[in-house]
Amino acid sequence: MNSYLIESEDTLSLNNEISKIIKNNDFTQAVINTYDIEETLLENALEDLDTYSFLSEKKVVVIKNIETIKEDQFSKEIEHLFKYIDNPNPDNLLIITSRKLDSRLKFSKNLKSKCQISKIEVNPTIHLLEEYCLGDMTKIYNECEKLKNYKMDDKTITKEDIIELVMKKLGDSKDLVFSFTRSLAERDRKASLKKYKELLTYNIEPLSFIGLLAGQIRIIYQVKILEKKNLRDKEIADILEEKSDYRIKKTREITRMYSEEELLNLMKKLSEIDLKIKTVDTNPNQEIELFIINI
Repeated sequence: MNSYLIESEDTLSLNNEISKIIKNNDFTQAVINTYDIEETLLENALEDLDTYSFLSEKKVVVIKNIETIKEDQFSKEIEHLFKYIDNPNPDNLLIITSRKLDSRLKFSKNLKSKCQISKIEVNPTIHLLEEYCLGDMTKIYNECEKLKNYKMDDKTITKEDIIELVMKKLGDSKDLVFSFTRSLAERDRKASLKKYKELLTYNIEPLSFIGLLAGQIRIIYQVKILEKKNLRDKEIADILEEKSDYRIKKTREITRMYSEEELLNLMKKLSEIDLKIKTVDTNPNQEIELFIINI
């Protein structure tokens, strides 16, 4: 079987797995063509699979973000895809990737039954490096080279190495609050308190922080609602008037950690804290820390 399905919410892990599959199947010298369903039509990838390569006997076709395809609108293309998987070209290697497939859908069930599955759990060390670099691939590459040289002897890079050696990239306040929000979503009170205190060192006032956090939670809620329409990251970014779909991509990693009701309750609690700080003689930092502890 030359058809693989990879599920992963971590870009670096996913790319590493793609390279591993290519190497294990002896396709390292093959032409590699990548089709991101968020940016192009599945039809283009299918045409490539059906076409013989003039540059090499072997060819790798990578189809990314397959979960964004609208099953009801592209039934013909989906049927074509499954027909190919049932009768693949032995000179082709097909790798399909997804952040997270909806297991309730018939399309997802068929895909999982017809492909070799490679599901990757997010590596916490890689995740920390990505967080420190705010998804900046150039910085991630440079820091990896530095870490590799530093750990040349034992060849094991730990979270402690990243904390010690990688200088955290200072993003805008939204990036900082997003990192905090992820810790909240994971119910990691210790990390959340630590990140809140870190945010204070960037001179973010408590009231400003509450506003930023409420805004971030509102975006998570909006993305969670829009996900039901099976929209792509870019489509959601356009609707929410976000400059980059990267922020939407990262937000979608944590929408599953909250229910809609939980998000609405969090926004209500933050509104109550905001009003209390403005109208009652209270310690703003203490109110926020209690909010974190009681999450």
